[in-house]
Amino acid sequence: MIKSAPITVLLAATLIGTVAARAAEMSVLEAGGLQIKAEVVADGLEHPWGLDFLPDGSLLVTERAGRLRIVRNGVVSEPVAGLPEVAVKGQGGLLDVLVAPDFVKSGLIYITFSEPGWIGAGTAVARARLVLDGGKAHLEDVSTIFSMEGKSRQGHHFGSRLAMNPHDGSLFFSIGDRGSGKRAQDPFDHAGAVLRINADGSIPADNPYADGEKALPQIWSKGHRNAQGMAWDRLTDSLLTVEHGAKGGDEVNRPAAGKNYGWPVISYGVNYDGKRLGQGTAGEGYEQPLFYWDPSIAPSGMVAYDGDMFPEWKGDLLIGSLKFELLSRLDRDANGAILGEERMLAGRFGRIRDVNQAPDGSILLLTDEADGAIIRLSRAD
Repeated sequence: MIKSAPITVLLAATLIGTVAARAAEMSVLEAGGLQIKAEVVADGLEHPWGLDFLPDGSLLVTERAGRLRIVRNGVVSEPVAGLPEVAVKGQGGLLDVLVAPDFVKSGLIYITFSEPGWIGAGTAVARARLVLDGGKAHLEDVSTIFSMEGKSRQGHHFGSRLAMNPHDGSLFFSIGDRGSGKRAQDPFDHAGAVLRINADGSIPADNPYADGEKALPQIWSKGHRNAQGMAWDRLTDSLLTVEHGAKGGDEVNRPAAGKNYGWPVISYGVNYDGKRLGQGTAGEGYEQPLFYWDPSIAPSGMVAYDGDMFPEWKGDLLIGSLKFELLSRLDRDANGAILGEERMLAGRFGRIRDVNQAPDGSILLLTDEADGAIIRLSRAD
């Protein structure tokens, strides 16, 4: 999302105030041949999952346990009132959050969450107006603009990340296979897919299955196991996702309209019992990943970095690893081709759930812990 200069100034002032108050929680680390300053912006968050930036420089952050918080000057607010009912089970709960680019005018935000149903739960998307009334922020005009069909009792593989197409304002989001690989190959199942809707929940006319005859109309691409990272990449002007494989086979993909990315028919990993998955690593009609990991790193949040604070990393992908507790940097050339990987900050902060680029070019990480934190990375010089 493109942010204006005033937001950059406000955010910088907010973060500087936070850092001054928490100087004891600052360290200088080496990462990628650079001296990086790591600062705790806030902690005491229960499994924080998603984060976005508000125009006044404060941060909007979700906790998987079903709470939405505002962090301003290092102070974590009371939970924002008015959320829809969230099914907190296993990997399910309150997931990603996205602030509308016209928030100053509209006050709109979008969230993904696991929604309870008459049998189990499924991923949903809601839109609401965030009212900032001092220390008691609340949501108004809350509406669920997408509700997954085929809810189930499994407590894993809900996805889910959000990204907005900057050209038309449509919303992309991911849903995992809900623990059943065959659902990822069913065109009339929302599971195991990247989906696209308009900001009001309606179906974009140029969706590949907009008429609903060959697949559900919200589906953009299929064959995804559990994408928990998603970003609009300005370098290639396209959507990127990162998803969990099984025992190996984590993937970076560029989902294209109507394409199938193979899970579970093709994979570069094996099942947890060591047995081969599907027919191997390739098959007719299935797309190849841009990059894969074997063994798995359990990737989560991702940003396609285009800031000025770290020009050495401009154009690269920064991806959080839950399993190895590190930040993976995928080096890319001028055309967006991935040249190699560098692993940074291993074991420094715990499980990295989300990666965000602030308007000033610094990087904010969320740690997926019971006492989770927001960590800001900036240049030490």
